[in-house]
Amino acid sequence: MKGIVFTEFLDLVETKFGFEMVDKIIMQSKLESNGVYTSIGTYKFSEMLHLLQNLNKNTGISIDNLLEVYAEHFFEVIKVSYPGLLSTYNDPIEMLASIENHIHVEVRKIYPDAELPVFIVESKTETSLIMLYKSNRAMHHFGLGLMNKTFEYFNAKATIVLEKIKKDGTEVRFVINKN
Repeated sequence: MKGIVFTEFLDLVETKFGFEMVDKIIMQSKLESNGVYTSIGTYKFSEMLHLLQNLNKNTGISIDNLLEVYAEHFFEVIKVSYPGLLSTYNDPIEMLASIENHIHVEVRKIYPDAELPVFIVESKTETSLIMLYKSNRAMHHFGLGLMNKTFEYFNAKATIVLEKIKKDGTEVRFVINKN
């Protein structure tokens, strides 16, 4: 997993819960990296799991909710760091439908060894989108948070239903209807 995911996660934890919480979850997690990350480095996904689990234990906030909040934070990073990517689109449905064929292509240019989830568009209209998410990391709530921020960015509203296809969350269907 790319280091930017870790550095931004720890930035979010510090902003929301304070530096003491960052230090606490790092110490509790007993990480191979000792919690020292660079944005361009690559680290084990298990480290993110440990950090999330310990943040969950210390705050009582579910991991799914933590991932959504983190995604909202990460969207702001994308907005500031890659404004050209967002300005390519005029509509949230178009942008979300292009995750696999455009956005992930651009991410791989910056981070060639990034392990990204797969998004397959099952159906698309002007006001709806059904996408299949596949990832052995089961971070679909991170995807949900990014989708929510995408609609907010375009000053639009949507109902997004997440249907687990596989119980472990490695395959999920997003049913998106623009309001």
